[in-house]
Amino acid sequence: MVRDPSKPKGRMSGYSYFVQTCREEHKKKHPDESIVFAEFSKKCAGRWKTMTDKEKKRFHELSETDKTRYEHEMASYLPPKGMGRGGKRKKKDPNAPKRAMSGFFWFCQDGRQVVRNINPGWGVGDVAKELGKRWGVLAPDVKANYNAMAQKDKKRYEIEMKSWKSKGTFGNAGASSKKFKKAEEDNGEEEDDDEEEEDDEEESD
Repeated sequence: MVRDPSKPKGRMSGYSYFVQTCREEHKKKHPDESIVFAEFSKKCAGRWKTMTDKEKKRFHELSETDKTRYEHEMASYLPPKGMGRGGKRKKKDPNAPKRAMSGFFWFCQDGRQVVRNINPGWGVGDVAKELGKRWGVLAPDVKANYNAMAQKDKKRYEIEMKSWKSKGTFGNAGASSKKFKKAEEDNGEEEDDDEEEEDDEEESD
């Protein structure tokens, strides 16, 4: 599958940041020792499961910060012709529900034209950066309203996806399951491949 190299790097989960920290600590203590990834990731997953919410907090905070970075960059990302925003060439089911938007994207929807009117000569990237700055200093109560809109939209998406999946007509359940799983990937939120792999390791151990 062809990927767009200019696509913003996917957001990292709290667990991904934890694994990254473990790698850095291991390299400092054992600079000449190579890491056996399978064994190392299993140990990380074990440590993560025994950590308290307080110990995990800083990693989740890093994840939230990276999520904001990712959303800012994706707001100005224009995929090459023939590619989806996930950076992969794919066919999107026109009947699939429109994916849910984050609070930041709802904010951008309201503020994008305002910023363009004030700065008519700005490109897409400049507008996105300005929106990111405005989102960062937005009053907590106003930001909460946009996040509430995102939660409402998320519920709408989940309900519509459930209804859409129930309308599948395939010869067997297995084929139907694979079909809709692929469709959800094509129409849902993009995730970074590395994050998905590490999260899978965390859940499987």
